[in-house]
Amino acid sequence: MADETTQATPVPGAQLSLQKVYIKDASFEVPGAPHIFQEQGQPQVQLNLQQQVGTLGENVYEVVLTVTVTCKLADKTAYLAEVQQAGVFGLAGFDQPNRDMVLATYCPNVLYPYARTAVSNMIQDGGFPPFLLQPINFEALYAEQMQRAAEGAQPNA
Repeated sequence: MADETTQATPVPGAQLSLQKVYIKDASFEVPGAPHIFQEQGQPQVQLNLQQQVGTLGENVYEVVLTVTVTCKLADKTAYLAEVQQAGVFGLAGFDQPNRDMVLATYCPNVLYPYARTAVSNMIQDGGFPPFLLQPINFEALYAEQMQRAAEGAQPNA
């Protein structure tokens, strides 16, 4: 059963609209090319997620989901792929707690498949084997962040 803090209570008259999805920034680096392609070993992959929310106007928000994938072979960086996947969302009729929850859970859930595809394509186009990012449970991340905030700890970005 889901924790109540992760469930949105329907707000009468609330409206949510996706107005635009776009890549705000993308980069792919292979600092050791072409020698890195001759390296042997087990790759170590690190995933980092960040999210920013900005207000564009009344009831209009830009959500930017930054996905960074770093792959290392031994002590050398094989590649670094980063995508800032953004979207413009209209949210009207939500109270602040529900609006914040929608911006922190629903919006990144919409953006993540786009970011996942962009990262995967960059890695493969960069000469590396296909890489598939696993699904992310943004609701669980939000619930954990809210729990930390309730306990007085500093929430993650």
